[in-house]
Amino acid sequence: MDRRQLGDFLRTRRERITPADVGLPAGRRRRTPGLRREEVAHLAFISTEYYTRLEQARGPHPSLEVLAGLARALRLSDAERDHLHELAGAPIAPAPGPPRDVRPSIHDLIRRLPLSAAFVTSAMFDVLAWNDLAAALMEDFSAVPRKDRNLMRRAFLGSRNLYGVSDREHFARSSTQRLRRTAGRYPDDPDVRALISDLLASERFAELWASHDVDREPTLRKTFEHPLVGPVTVNCDALDLADQDQQVVIYTADPGSRSEEALRLLSVVGTQRMNVTH
Repeated sequence: MDRRQLGDFLRTRRERITPADVGLPAGRRRRTPGLRREEVAHLAFISTEYYTRLEQARGPHPSLEVLAGLARALRLSDAERDHLHELAGAPIAPAPGPPRDVRPSIHDLIRRLPLSAAFVTSAMFDVLAWNDLAAALMEDFSAVPRKDRNLMRRAFLGSRNLYGVSDREHFARSSTQRLRRTAGRYPDDPDVRALISDLLASERFAELWASHDVDREPTLRKTFEHPLVGPVTVNCDALDLADQDQQVVIYTADPGSRSEEALRLLSVVGTQRMNVTH
């Protein structure tokens, strides 16, 4: 149980809800943003003292009934509810760290996708496997040290941009939200801790991290500014591998479009002429 993170999460969720959201009168002398602690406690059917202790990182381990009441009172989404349970230590035996091994069948799958740039990411956004077209569209990951294959390091740290993508800010938000949940699932993993520590050097990441948001907005479409073939607009699909806590990300272009022709060219050129820094 991470008492400090649990308390911060409860506070930020409480402050975003208005009395009207839960059918309570606003009153004339309301000075706190969102709901009052006693209002959350009332809605969750627990004492105000108990809820206050949870928010101040002084509370005991909450029961499943208490967690259910808090999730209901704070109008948590499914992702936020799961994150609440993770912070409270509800998972019985969390995995020691995000799995890095990619099943052979997944390697075969991404290699066989025609005119699709596909790659596999871990729960902390390490690129674990990729096909030739993904390497041609983004970068030759085989030539990059393992630490630098992390997409969040690329997005937040250093002078390199994120492959010229059109949705860099959206990726910054959504990746931070996903990493927040990853940290809840693997609180003792040294690689997760090291990544967060490094990313906190970025003011933008630190700002997003402090929000404690865990919802994820899917990216359906994005454009790459490629140094050889120009703009490439692709549809984005992410397939969750739940048992491995990984994602297969697949980029495809609309049939007959200029972007499809660009991907076709990249599939021929490959990484042989990728001597331009992204």
